[in-house]
Amino acid sequence: MLEEIKQEEFEKELKENENLVLDFYSTECPPCEALAPKFESLTELYGKDVRFIKMFRQGNRELAEKLGVKSSPTLLFYKNGKQTGDFLTGGIRKSDIIRNLDNLLPPEKVQSIKDKIKRVVTHTDVIVLGAGPGGMAAGIYLAQAKIDTILLDTGMPGGQVTTTHQVSNYPGFIEPQKGYMLSHYMAEQAKVAGVKFKVAVDVNTVDLIKKEVVIDGYETIKAKKIIISTGASPRYLNIDGEKEFYGKGISYCATCDAKYYHDKEVVIIGGGNTAVEESEFISKFASKITMIQQLPHLTANKTAQERCYADPKIEVMLEYEPRGFYKNGSDKMKVKLEDLKTRQTKTLETDGIFVFVGMKPNTDMIKDPLETDDWGYIKVDDEMRTSIHGVYAVGDVISKKYRQITTAVGDGTIASIACTKEIND
Repeated sequence: MLEEIKQEEFEKELKENENLVLDFYSTECPPCEALAPKFESLTELYGKDVRFIKMFRQGNRELAEKLGVKSSPTLLFYKNGKQTGDFLTGGIRKSDIIRNLDNLLPPEKVQSIKDKIKRVVTHTDVIVLGAGPGGMAAGIYLAQAKIDTILLDTGMPGGQVTTTHQVSNYPGFIEPQKGYMLSHYMAEQAKVAGVKFKVAVDVNTVDLIKKEVVIDGYETIKAKKIIISTGASPRYLNIDGEKEFYGKGISYCATCDAKYYHDKEVVIIGGGNTAVEESEFISKFASKITMIQQLPHLTANKTAQERCYADPKIEVMLEYEPRGFYKNGSDKMKVKLEDLKTRQTKTLETDGIFVFVGMKPNTDMIKDPLETDDWGYIKVDDEMRTSIHGVYAVGDVISKKYRQITTAVGDGTIASIACTKEIND
């Protein structure tokens, strides 16, 4: 049984329960709302062997701070009074919770619980795969047209917009909007319209021919139509140290991490629009920026280049390419660079590294043979139809010239109207 407790009851709970999981939640917290049904359903499966409790973080600050809890939701797992397993926070996936619960129990008990899991089949009119601006716009239009719509995402609603510092050119807002707030407004509007959200889920299989998606290993969602709005992600360099130091000195998001480099030196890898434009934002915090570009010139638009070269904090190194990232027993990062003209190598020492070398479409979960362009982006017609009947695609995942929030929303609008007409005909 899931029960809410106060911080003064926590030590008693630890003493009385061999296996325990604690959820620190907050109100008006979208990730908390997404976690709640997962937590409740797992209580029914594991409740006889694991004690499930929750605690309101803001009302129990002393314990939260003592345990290092700084965001909501946060799940903590305990075995015989000692914390164990992962420190789960943010958009928590059901599979991650299950893995930690399974580690609390003997294998035979885990198997008996798995045997009780019942597969579920859910029917809907449209599955929107991806909760970025394009997907949410499609969901709003569909729901308002009384089309039953389920919106799926492996993360939380918003996509890349949630990590955008400010959006100053979205129609309807006089003042610039923080990216995460614009995402929040879109998600709330979609919920009010009647869109059913299933977010921070594991998408196991996608069958575009049958219009079926399996999530969290047990729920099959069947639809009449599918709209793909999975967006795009940063490309990786795939060199030594990149994975090892991701989040520990290497970042792909200026909005998320530039603030941690106040009066410090950083390196930016890349010379396109994203790299150059983000350097302007990073420059508000960092004392020095070294931009590494493999080509003999920057490829960003001319206006962005002019601002970059006019910034005294920014030094541009052309025709250099990174060969590895390292740390030598300190907080400083080291970047091994190759001079592409002389083939000699040199090492730069810096406080942090930002990598901006382009984007790639998020199509890994799509196994059916969709028609794509040379870069893997999905080809669509003027009504956002793909090469597979009944399947549409919108936003950054499609082949097009301009990728903006407004163009994604436009794509979602077009797809939803075309989709609605097909369903109603």
